[in-house]
Amino acid sequence: MPTAARLIAALSMALVAIAVSFLIMPLMPEGTDFGYFVPFNAALGVLIGWVWVGRHVGRGVVNAFNNGLTGAALLVLWGLFFQGAWEMFRLAMRNRYDGPFEALSAIFVIGLDFFFVMAVPHVLLALVIGGIFSGLVTENAARRWR
Repeated sequence: MPTAARLIAALSMALVAIAVSFLIMPLMPEGTDFGYFVPFNAALGVLIGWVWVGRHVGRGVVNAFNNGLTGAALLVLWGLFFQGAWEMFRLAMRNRYDGPFEALSAIFVIGLDFFFVMAVPHVLLALVIGGIFSGLVTENAARRWR
């Protein structure tokens, strides 16, 4: 059911995803074509905010912290999975894999490589602060607009 808390959660998680995407872009190798990187991550943030963060509101401030941090962690996990799958598909179209199982296992290897690229303090700090902010703003919206 649509609520103001779900809308605020979706918008705030999208904002976190956009900010983190722009922090990750300079960390990638020069000449990387990002294509729909930022809009895709923003859409993923909207989805996670609406489905996860917006659903778990109204339980207090401590749970709002946990809710926002869980939303940020889900954003990272799903983002790494989908970006790894996209990169695997791009490489598979160039016949880089011998079989389907090698290609499927490459999703996780590529995702892990992307995680090591993004695991720098300022990106992780932005995720933590953004997640906490998202959880608190969503909790405030749930209390304010019932």
